[in-house]
Amino acid sequence: MKIGIYGGTFNPPHMGHLIVAEQVRAELGLDEIMFIPSFITPHKQEGESEIADHRLEMTKLAIADNLKFKYSDIEVTKKETSFTIHTLEHLKPEHPADSFYLIIGMDNYLTFHLWKEPSKILEAATLVVMNRPGYSKQVNEVIGTKNTLFVDVPNIDISSSNIRQRVKEKISIHYLVPNDVEEYILSNGLFR
Repeated sequence: MKIGIYGGTFNPPHMGHLIVAEQVRAELGLDEIMFIPSFITPHKQEGESEIADHRLEMTKLAIADNLKFKYSDIEVTKKETSFTIHTLEHLKPEHPADSFYLIIGMDNYLTFHLWKEPSKILEAATLVVMNRPGYSKQVNEVIGTKNTLFVDVPNIDISSSNIRQRVKEKISIHYLVPNDVEEYILSNGLFR
């Protein structure tokens, strides 16, 4: 199987995440996309770990209606800083015959050489780089294009930080997140 690995804080997961994941899946003929919410990202965003279980639950709700979308709780249950290489090394024994495609945005690709063990990541997975609003397509001068694919996805100008701000200001987030995610946020009093 060809499995897309799509990690992130998903704080909260929104329609932009789903749209670009489906675009990548369809364009590359991936069998599935595995969404992996982090516990704490290496750049440590404030408050990530405190709501990790909520972020995982929202991710499950967001992808529930797409049979090609799966999730993994591997990083949330480890309860430590989430490094991509560790996640890939953990997943490989469970999927020995499968090929991994690590999905990241152009913003992350440009600093990919600063990630923990980038060369090992490139051995474990094909890097799939999506365009991002505000970033032109460039080749990372340090890693080049080794084992890297570039995929054009719609530029969806939705951000998790904007959604959190809207919730705080009691502005509608309808159509920005799936209905079940909106209901979960409101019923759990998140981002207030």
